[in-house]
Amino acid sequence: MFDLVLRHARVDGHSGPVDLGVRGGTIVAMEPDLPHDGPQEDLAGRYTFPGFVETHIHLDKACILDRCPVRQGTLAEAISLTAEAKRAFTTEDVYRRGQRVLEQAVLQGTTVLRTFVEVDPRAGMRSFEAVKALKSDYAWAMDIQICAFAQEGLTQEMETYALLDQALADGADLVGGCPYTDPDPHRHIGLIFDLAEKHASAVDFHTDFDLKPHLSNLDRIIDETERRGYGGRVSVGHATNLSAMPPERLVRIGERLSDAGVALTVLPATDLYMNGRDRTHLVPRGIAPAHAIDGIICSIGTNNVLNPFTPFGDASLIRMANLYANAAQLGSDAALADVFKMISRGAAQLVGSPHSLDIGGAADLIALNAPDAVSAIREVAQPLAGWKAGVKTFQRPAPELFKSM
Repeated sequence: MFDLVLRHARVDGHSGPVDLGVRGGTIVAMEPDLPHDGPQEDLAGRYTFPGFVETHIHLDKACILDRCPVRQGTLAEAISLTAEAKRAFTTEDVYRRGQRVLEQAVLQGTTVLRTFVEVDPRAGMRSFEAVKALKSDYAWAMDIQICAFAQEGLTQEMETYALLDQALADGADLVGGCPYTDPDPHRHIGLIFDLAEKHASAVDFHTDFDLKPHLSNLDRIIDETERRGYGGRVSVGHATNLSAMPPERLVRIGERLSDAGVALTVLPATDLYMNGRDRTHLVPRGIAPAHAIDGIICSIGTNNVLNPFTPFGDASLIRMANLYANAAQLGSDAALADVFKMISRGAAQLVGSPHSLDIGGAADLIALNAPDAVSAIREVAQPLAGWKAGVKTFQRPAPELFKSM
């Protein structure tokens, strides 16, 4: 009856371990003690779910610390260093560095990933072509979305607009903008929406990456979302100045985000590393309090790995979720269950990807070294194995002690 049975898995909605029967890449049975004499594995009560969803990462500029002498650790320095470094990027170079991070992400249990890729006069289409190849070459392990992205502004350099247009015509899944780097942020936002409408794509902005709420571009993004009827297809990343707002203003902007259908991605590692560089003491965390905003879709992402924006990283979303919970001072089971959603089901909703473990659904599965999602967050539980359409993609055996008497 089955191509594979995964025994003794702990899954949401069941009080005890169940067996998962897989046939033709689909889950076709889910109950204890399935009869089967063929291929099978014992998950020994490990929590099993459809995998982590990475909503915000930059494969094209990962692993370039050796080319970027970081001295100040500021956002302006990171943008400048990366802009200079990417002039020398080749398609082969971007592919190799992106491959390194993608393979880490596979081993960290990620099954869906959205990556930003910069297209502009310095990078040309080289990074985009490399990431397109990675998307194809790693389809055996994960589903990859490519966001053609304008990091360094747009209105002052309209050649970037043409390159974004070309990328969307050549296979990019959506378009992204960065209004805080543009001399005319409001026009920047409108142009990005123009491209999205032309190509019927979603939109993902980097915005409000500071601690100055009076400079916010969120209202403009919300206005454009509502005017164009784009609710449910717009997301924003960083939005760190939400952390500097008093509660009453946060409630108001949260209601606007919710009503407009604009989603939010928090990037704890980068946002902690970069914000508050001008402070000598009581340095602010600078992380958007997504958990405190009712009614919005939100996620936690990696952002950068081993570059001037984030000079560390291993593509582990469970580590990012634990970091967020620590910085946000969340400790209850209910709060941690919500944090887990921000790297799984909620993140999948943000990128428009299915994410369920049900009979009739795809056998895209990750087994964690934990009995449940809350324990996984508390203990930064490691993924032990993964399957894509019922085919095993990786295995990392659980640690084992050898005690001497």
